[in-house]
Amino acid sequence: MSQIPLPSLRRGRDPSSPTLRPVHKQRSFASLRTIGALVLREMSTTYGRSAGGYFWAIAEPVGGIVLLTMIFSLGFRTPPIGTNFAIFYATGVVPFVAYMSISGKSAQAIRYSKSLLAYPAVTFADALIARIFINTVTQVLVAYLVFTGILMMQETRTDPQILEIVQGFAMMLVLASGVGVVNCFLFAAFPWWQSFWAILTRPLFIVSCIFFIFDDVPEPYRSYLWYNPLIHIVGQMRKAFFPSYAGDYVSQIYVFAVGLGLFAIGLALLHRYHRDLLNS
Repeated sequence: MSQIPLPSLRRGRDPSSPTLRPVHKQRSFASLRTIGALVLREMSTTYGRSAGGYFWAIAEPVGGIVLLTMIFSLGFRTPPIGTNFAIFYATGVVPFVAYMSISGKSAQAIRYSKSLLAYPAVTFADALIARIFINTVTQVLVAYLVFTGILMMQETRTDPQILEIVQGFAMMLVLASGVGVVNCFLFAAFPWWQSFWAILTRPLFIVSCIFFIFDDVPEPYRSYLWYNPLIHIVGQMRKAFFPSYAGDYVSQIYVFAVGLGLFAIGLALLHRYHRDLLNS
């Protein structure tokens, strides 16, 4: 009686058995592809609902800044620096609006992409990077249109320094990303914090030196105001456009330290609790 050969129970693979291939193969540049897909998704869902699409995402803040500039130019004929109030106001409001937009949009990254984060290929870091990237590109275009329009249509008597402008936007981006990442955790973990944060940030438009310069603030309020990082960002932008403005109080190290510190804290909290936030 012939015996039926049994499968080998010895450790190791039978050389005659077929080679099994993994079902899921690691893709090249998987994270970059995910971020690109998230960027396209946000552009189609957020900006694709209106007729103008992405055009309105740029035209709306540009129109708002130009309108406010014209209104305040009528009331404030002589700015504290230079001779043109439009460029003085724009150097303050453009980085402020960019900060508010990037920090606010990145703070909603977990909520906005919560359904996609259930997939293993999509991480919370991908969602954050995608939101920060698309809103940064938008705000850079807004700044370019606003500054170029004012410089072409009015006599500003300024000397814009590209490197200084880039440094100002880098300060703004680091701070906005840090605040946005921390709030991304806090908004999801404590829903009441979003309403409290909205109340807390309303005075920023007044105390961020948009209508005045830091040097004109009397003591002891000037010393207190120095700890507002937006003061340094606005001061850096005005140094970039007005060569006669010293802006000795501007500390890039302080802004980068605050922004990177908040960014590290936010990433640590999200890495530790992001699964709990998704399941809540």
